[in-house]
Amino acid sequence: MSADLLALLLPLAIAVPLVAGLLSLLGPLRPHALSLLPLAPVPGLLAALLVPRHTSFEAPDLLIGVRLALDDNGAMFLAMASLLWIAAGFYARSYLRRSDHQPRFAAFWCLTLAGNLGVFLAGDVATFYAAFACVSLAAYPLIAHERSAEALRAGRVYIVLAVVGETCLLLGFMMAATSAGSLLVPEIRQALPGAPHPNLTIALLLAGFGIKAGLVPLHLWLPLAHPAAPTPASAALSGAIVKAGIYGLIQFLPEGAGPALWSDVIVAAGLVTAYSGVAVGLTQSHPKVVLAYSTISQMGVIVAVIGTSLGHDPAPGTLASASFYALHHGLAKGALFLGVGVIAASGPKVVRSVMIVMALVGLGVAGLPLTGGALAKLAIKGSFAALPLHLVTLSAVGTTLLVLRFLIVVRATAAAEPEARPEAGLLWPWLATAAFALAVPWLLFAAATGEALSYPLKPENLWSALWPVLAGGILAIVAARVMRLEPPNVPEGDLVVPLGRLTDGLVRLVATLPPLRLPIGGGWKRPGMVGDGLLKVESALTRWPAAGLVLLLFMLGAAATSGGLR
Repeated sequence: MSADLLALLLPLAIAVPLVAGLLSLLGPLRPHALSLLPLAPVPGLLAALLVPRHTSFEAPDLLIGVRLALDDNGAMFLAMASLLWIAAGFYARSYLRRSDHQPRFAAFWCLTLAGNLGVFLAGDVATFYAAFACVSLAAYPLIAHERSAEALRAGRVYIVLAVVGETCLLLGFMMAATSAGSLLVPEIRQALPGAPHPNLTIALLLAGFGIKAGLVPLHLWLPLAHPAAPTPASAALSGAIVKAGIYGLIQFLPEGAGPALWSDVIVAAGLVTAYSGVAVGLTQSHPKVVLAYSTISQMGVIVAVIGTSLGHDPAPGTLASASFYALHHGLAKGALFLGVGVIAASGPKVVRSVMIVMALVGLGVAGLPLTGGALAKLAIKGSFAALPLHLVTLSAVGTTLLVLRFLIVVRATAAAEPEARPEAGLLWPWLATAAFALAVPWLLFAAATGEALSYPLKPENLWSALWPVLAGGILAIVAARVMRLEPPNVPEGDLVVPLGRLTDGLVRLVATLPPLRLPIGGGWKRPGMVGDGLLKVESALTRWPAAGLVLLLFMLGAAATSGGLR
């Protein structure tokens, strides 16, 4: 197949999910909407596997000009995300088979997917921002899908932080693009150190991407959204959507040329996030919340790796090792989230076998030897100086404790019926994702690190991977059986509770102020009258099928009228 034909896979990776989302809302296909979910990511996977690196696709007439490009880091993220979205799509077909809102879920699922894959393919800042905004806003209905009080609360927290993040990114992108005199991502990254206000620009980018990646204290949405969303959506949130923030940091922060202070700040922020995620996660009793804090912790490790790349003379392959670590985490965390639903459907006769696989994948995140996680942790070691390296290594002890906590609480959710077995539609996507998490890092290790496959098998490397897991296991036994420690009660979302109380206090304070009258339409009207009108508009726009159709038609209409996809 020619290079030009292969390059068409880049726009198809975005266009096919958009079309699938639109088709899921049309009358004849509405009953089969969930069947489209595992098919929509296939062009993205083909692009990651077949398209030569540094291939680009340009559509100058679309929007203000669109450029898609695939580099080595983008290919790893694209492959991981596509695999996970395919598996989660198959899983969703069974998980949501009895749902009354399948078309609505499928439409927003596909829209979120298009944005997620678009982030990994964007070659210019305008395309990147459009894709990032798409994945941010379209994920809200996935979180709030169940319409329970918890889901709606999680959705509100998520959408507020998403809008804040989008605002920070828009300002940061405008400043960076203006100083670079270009919209191309590589040129913006190269020009950022010499920008008029590089510190402010980096701060805005770090805040915008940090919200999506769950960087403490910007992490508040993760532990609320993960338990509220349907399980396949939780897997996509933790495994793939969170990685949009990580990929943004990789793409825009200047490697080897950033202000020296920012390297230390970002490394420190990553380490604080890594340890905070463990500390709060150990207090949780909901399996999906424990996994959410585990994701926060692991994103902190990756952010710390990226932070080292800003310093002068960073270790070779630092960003490649961060991408490799993110690839393993995405697949492993996707498998763990999907496994929560499998265990809930498993009775005593099969739950033990399921738990063995869950333990293997979970301890792989902590770095258990011979697992994909051990390779990921080995890949990032060369990026750190002595002290940060010791802290990162010790964080694996905390990760082990967190995984063991997860295994305990998720085991308690198993079905009581002795003969209960998970449906094949849940079991096989989960097993496939678990196998990907264990096997794919072995396939990519040499290319990502430049080391031979025999390198992880050296005795010193096996021991460096094993001792944190052993230490974590011993600490868990001592805490549970010797000291009989009970974890304190920290609410899901931790900082959300005091911040919510502060907000409530401010609202009550404002309510005591005299009413304000505004001159509108030649007369004086109370703000409440305006608010009532806005609420009616909001109600109309947030009806799920209508909103999904409007978003999809807007994006497809823009492409069609501009001729950008011809």
